[in-house]
Amino acid sequence: MVIYGVALLSFCTIVGLYIGDLLGIAIGVQANVGGVGFGMLLVILGSNWLTRREGITPATAQGIAFWNAIYIPIVVAVAAQQNVAGALSGGAVAILAGVLAVVACAALVPAIDRLSRKRPAADAHAARVELVR
Repeated sequence: MVIYGVALLSFCTIVGLYIGDLLGIAIGVQANVGGVGFGMLLVILGSNWLTRREGITPATAQGIAFWNAIYIPIVVAVAAQQNVAGALSGGAVAILAGVLAVVACAALVPAIDRLSRKRPAADAHAARVELVR
């Protein structure tokens, strides 16, 4: 069962690393910027997409769930290898980037919440009544 999630994990990791390399080139550093994180997001999005489309068997779903769970320790291990002290001593850009990322994520939470809410039944009924008139 576990083997079924490997294809999705491999694809998402390769694409995430490629995106991280492109981002590094775009901002002018010779490093992969967030490639493993992009890969993790792609694994989550990919597994949710496959689940919603019912295009996976239960064994595949269990394999993907296993790799989703194991991927977080991989991200932690990769992040532990980063030179955080060097980044902080290199200037305020690293701190500013971190603060901006946290603020952007916090600002997006209400927007995503509004998008995910369903219309109340009373509003849906009122809309149908308006259509009939």
